[in-house]
Amino acid sequence: MVLMARLRVFHLIIGAALLAGGCSKHEPAPTADDGTRSRKKGDAVAKGSTESGGGERPAGERSRGGEGGRSGGGKSGRGGGGGQPQAVEVINVMRRDLSESLNVVGSIAPNESATIRPEMSGLIRSIHFDEGQRVRKGDVLVKIDDSELRAQLAQTEARHNLAKLNLERADNLRQTQSNTQADVDRARSEFVAAQAEVALLRIRLQRTDVKAPFDGTTAGRTLSVGDNVNPTTVITTISDLSRLKVEFQVPERYISKVRAGTKFAVKSTTLEAPKPVEGEVYFVNAVADRNTRSSEVKGLLENPPAMLRPGTFATIELILEVKKGALTVPEGAILVDQRGPQVVVVRDQGTDKVAAFIPVVLGMRARGLVEVSPARGQLTEKDIVVGAGVGSLQLFQGGRLEPRPLRAEFRVDD
Repeated sequence: MVLMARLRVFHLIIGAALLAGGCSKHEPAPTADDGTRSRKKGDAVAKGSTESGGGERPAGERSRGGEGGRSGGGKSGRGGGGGQPQAVEVINVMRRDLSESLNVVGSIAPNESATIRPEMSGLIRSIHFDEGQRVRKGDVLVKIDDSELRAQLAQTEARHNLAKLNLERADNLRQTQSNTQADVDRARSEFVAAQAEVALLRIRLQRTDVKAPFDGTTAGRTLSVGDNVNPTTVITTISDLSRLKVEFQVPERYISKVRAGTKFAVKSTTLEAPKPVEGEVYFVNAVADRNTRSSEVKGLLENPPAMLRPGTFATIELILEVKKGALTVPEGAILVDQRGPQVVVVRDQGTDKVAAFIPVVLGMRARGLVEVSPARGQLTEKDIVVGAGVGSLQLFQGGRLEPRPLRAEFRVDD
């Protein structure tokens, strides 16, 4: 048994030695043909490197060189040294009169309007006006039957004459001490009462003539001769159209800029005139409406055109503020970035036109124009600025420009 175990160990040791000797064998050395193929492959790599990069260099160096060339070309174009100039549309900086305006909707009303009603009840005897007729102040429009009042007046005048005679007799008797002072006072009281009755009846008689309260134009009438009227009956309406009123509301944000004398222009659908009608504010309500947070404003139109009718809607352009001789550019010429608002001015640099960024302070805006004042540097009405597309063009300080006139659709007329 011991002998068998020893033989098994010996065989295991011999097998391990043989296995180790087989793993340590070397590969045969390359033959001449293999060397030739290696050299040809190297030559091909070297030749390819020479054609692409101009010499034998690692592939990594060639990539970095290519990127450097592209980067250098981009910088050269951005600097404007060898690239084409940027085409831009330009316009002159100009001084204009700017006005801040507010557009609101209002209504047209007559200067004066009165609904004509009789002051006395009675029967209409005659009508003295036509519908749509121009009447003068004091003209009789309607005559109410006054026969009963005239009879009462005659009766009262007779009583007045008697009271006057009684007073004269009482005064004469008092001078001779033939009556008392009480008799004189009674006669004077009767005379004064009769006098008042006569005056009252004459006033009532005057009221039977319905007259025009002012110059104006009559509307349609609702009554005819023979109708009975009372103080609540409407006969017609008279409107003074020599001047027109414009009534509108102004929001509380702008009410501080509206006062008596503020100018405005009126446009209406019934107005066929080429220009708006000019007017002037004469009333601003001191109290704002709590529901709308706006104040009532009224203005007058002197000598309005005949086609401008009361009762119609109108668009009112209210002139809030006027600034004379403001330095202006189109709104499209303003470039705003993290440095603030700027304009791009075209400067001369030798024979080239280059861009110069001028910081500005913005002011009033009106009709596509904006007031500018330079924050730093100089900006005058003689300067030329890029008038449109400053936010979409590749513009930078010192870049070459090719100025062109601003297209008509971008121009802002005075």
